[in-house]
Amino acid sequence: MAENFSVAISYNGSLGYVEYDEAARKVNVVLGDEDGRKKAEDFLSKTHQILIPHETLLDFTAENFNASDNAESLKIVLTRLWEAVGVHVDWSRPVEYVKENPHY
Repeated sequence: MAENFSVAISYNGSLGYVEYDEAARKVNVVLGDEDGRKKAEDFLSKTHQILIPHETLLDFTAENFNASDNAESLKIVLTRLWEAVGVHVDWSRPVEYVKENPHY
């Protein structure tokens, strides 16, 4: 059985999380702020071309990523979420805490 990946997010004083269901290949955004949730969902539903580093600081290739393809693709796309729409990915915040306490 595949395990779901989830990570905490925050936007405009609301805490939430993004969860990836591997079996269904579906990304779910849970966030109390409707504007932030919609921005995150819209961003995560698109294909993104991201430069991926290789051997040196000047060695990059452009690759396309869809957040719903797999958990690793979602993680890469999430690295662009803050700059694109202002939804912060709280990589170190425990998701279980956020599920129990959706506000600061």
